[in-house]
Amino acid sequence: MERRTFIARGIAALAGLGLGELIELAPAQALTYRPLVDGTQRKVRNDYGTAKRVTTVCLNCSTVCGIEAFVQDNKVIKIRGNPRDPNMANSFMTCAKGQSGPTINDYPERLLYPLKRVGARGEGTWQRIGWDEAYDEIARRIRASIDAGHPERVALHQGRSRIDAEINRFLGAIGSPVQLNHRALCSSNKRAANYVSLGETDWESIDAERCRYFLNFGANFYEAHQGGLHLVNRVVKARFDHGAKLVTFDVRMSNTAGRSDEWHQPFPGTEGALALAMAHVIVRENVFDAEFVDNFVQPGLDAIRTWLAPCTPGWASKLSGIMADDIERLALEFAGQRPAAVAFTNRGTGAHYNGFNAERAVVMLNALVGSIARPGGYCYGLEEKLSASRYPQPQPAPPPVKIRTDLEDPPEWPLANRWQKMKVGQVVYDFLREGRAKVDVYISYTLAAPMTWPEGRSTTVEVLRDEKLIPFHVCSDIVYSEMAHYADMILPDATYLERWGLDIRNNLELQHYVTLRQPVVAPPGEAVSFADSLFEIGRRLGPAQARYFQFGNHEAFVRAQCAKLPTAGPDGRRFADGFEYMKHYGVYVDTSQPKPYEAYRKPLTAKQLEDTHVEAGIVRKADGKPAGLVVDGKAVRGFATPSRRFEILAPEVRAVAAKLGLLDDGMPSYHAIPSHEGLGADRFILTTFKWNVHTQGRTASQKYLSEIVHDNPMWMHTSVARRLGVRTGDTVELTTYRPVADGQAWRGTGGKIGTATVKVFVTDAIHPRVLAVSNSLGWVSGGRAAQGVSGRRADVAARGIGPGAAQAFGPAPAVDDLDALVWWDERRGGRGNGVNINALLPINPQPLVGMQSWFDTVCSVRKPRKTRA
Repeated sequence: MERRTFIARGIAALAGLGLGELIELAPAQALTYRPLVDGTQRKVRNDYGTAKRVTTVCLNCSTVCGIEAFVQDNKVIKIRGNPRDPNMANSFMTCAKGQSGPTINDYPERLLYPLKRVGARGEGTWQRIGWDEAYDEIARRIRASIDAGHPERVALHQGRSRIDAEINRFLGAIGSPVQLNHRALCSSNKRAANYVSLGETDWESIDAERCRYFLNFGANFYEAHQGGLHLVNRVVKARFDHGAKLVTFDVRMSNTAGRSDEWHQPFPGTEGALALAMAHVIVRENVFDAEFVDNFVQPGLDAIRTWLAPCTPGWASKLSGIMADDIERLALEFAGQRPAAVAFTNRGTGAHYNGFNAERAVVMLNALVGSIARPGGYCYGLEEKLSASRYPQPQPAPPPVKIRTDLEDPPEWPLANRWQKMKVGQVVYDFLREGRAKVDVYISYTLAAPMTWPEGRSTTVEVLRDEKLIPFHVCSDIVYSEMAHYADMILPDATYLERWGLDIRNNLELQHYVTLRQPVVAPPGEAVSFADSLFEIGRRLGPAQARYFQFGNHEAFVRAQCAKLPTAGPDGRRFADGFEYMKHYGVYVDTSQPKPYEAYRKPLTAKQLEDTHVEAGIVRKADGKPAGLVVDGKAVRGFATPSRRFEILAPEVRAVAAKLGLLDDGMPSYHAIPSHEGLGADRFILTTFKWNVHTQGRTASQKYLSEIVHDNPMWMHTSVARRLGVRTGDTVELTTYRPVADGQAWRGTGGKIGTATVKVFVTDAIHPRVLAVSNSLGWVSGGRAAQGVSGRRADVAARGIGPGAAQAFGPAPAVDDLDALVWWDERRGGRGNGVNINALLPINPQPLVGMQSWFDTVCSVRKPRKTRA
């Protein structure tokens, strides 16, 4: 009899897997189809009045809303917003992703035990092991790297973790700087633009409720934006209360564009040119804020006039396709509402080869009209970090790591880590393949790289499979994902409703605040919070490392962070300490400071002026570092830039570009995207977007969200469809190409990347030279909802996974809705689970900062070739 006859097969068997027993798992494994027998599903009436209410924080997207969970019998039965979260504006409202939270804990496909690979990597055969064995082996391998003098060969690659302090402590104890992230795939150009211009923030807080004119460049905040739900509420209020106008530039009619007063479709990557042309009009017509520009903007009005002179509306019109009269009109309307006017962006502007300067050009519009940090304007200055001074960590804490490596700090992109650790995560696997860096232990957390990375199904998977390049891969995950499939050891993680953590975000009410994530229910089986796993591994590394983890578990770590928070509640209640305060309210809002309007005008104190001198209008410390600015004879704070002014000219950008041989004058000038120049009539620009119910690697396995959006047809303009002879629902063959080489263009060859067959959605609501496919779909692993597959499910709640299993999952439903009601299963006539579009997109970091140029991909499309019978 063959060995495999002794191996349990399928994720359904995990619940009954004994210690030491083997199991075989595989992406897109065949699940036995069973038709629905009983078409009625029993509904359970929940008594919310008797349910336990627990405050915590959502993590189904990056907005991290404060929420209240209602629990009965260790099961979450309802989630609503926590009105004490200032972004909530006293509302209980949450989005669909937030409402989906109760489904996360009782995934039928949840990982319940630590698993160790048996056989070849990627074969899908696993053995259940105990936590002690898992921790000991991981610690032994990390210890070997430390003893060999190469702690930097221990790498931790995270997606959206929200436990940076905990991860930094773990890597600091080891002595490794290699904390890789996904920032370059998300928002690094936007953040870098704000740092260059303002010097101190990574995300603006638009004072939307008081704004009168919104100039939106590529942000789809009605669906996918940091704080989008809260921004929408305030934009709607501003439009209703005082007639604020919303103008959107986007290549596609997103939900935001469709709800705007005006929607304009620029050619992809020309948003920076539009912003420069608007700036040209504002300066030419002298409708700027003269006092602010004179005192607080660098390089000064004369230099700005000269630089902007060629950037006429006619020039921008030829590049973008937007009428010159419209550019001129919108610029004057925008300036006419100053200072309660805001120009802002998101990935639609930033995710391009020229995105860094395009972002800077848009932010500059706010400086010209004086709306920076003004009521109704482009505000900043809120602490968005869990600083150790305000949120103290248990002591002792490991010292800062001084080692650098190309993997976490690639010299090709010198501005990637200049202001914060933004990394260039999309090149990690290439660097490993090329020998630019080595790892002994690779730990992945909340990262679905084969699904979410550009070239994820090729480059990423190739490297993850290779045991010479990645000798040992530990994956912490909640479900059996594509990332877990290529691991050597899987650690079953707790969901965000089952773990601790402090969280913080920018606040649209312009007040500093912090929220507490606390367990709402116990994790099922033997699942353990990843932070607790890190702490336990740290204690097993040896005395030198263990001393940094003697505080205990993750709860103890968070308790220490709350030590300086108040004990008296806003309703008069008193608590033993700040931790108990946070457990009750879930949120602390610092109302002791005024809103940071015009923070740059704040006078320097006598203490701040000690041992300073004035040089060319800049207040400098004894060591030469800038401390403030002299305005009208008074020493004021200014901006946290080298010149202490809002920097349109950034000398540092000019200097680092020159070292790399790149043409950049330090101004937010427009540079054409090389691959888009001379684009043939048979070539298009492929863009991607995100639906409001999905968040890349987090949500597709949540059945109710995948019911709403489960496939992703390609948007195609009517004129293109007519030329190709296709209609909505037809399939076409999509082929993508590498970018044309220019400067730092990655792997520029112009050759083909890949081809996929995609369904078509024909519409006028897209630019004629653009094709659009949503991301987050096309999974080959991650559960039946994500894969779009109906089939038999193990009765996880009723099988022997240890004490408390029934309470963790609740009673089994009369009908398993994943058994027969994944109605988008193509075998049942459904539309399927879509296409993983990221697999066709090239690794393409933008120069200097390194953000992925998601929206520059050149593609072609044709009707599939007919095959002979």
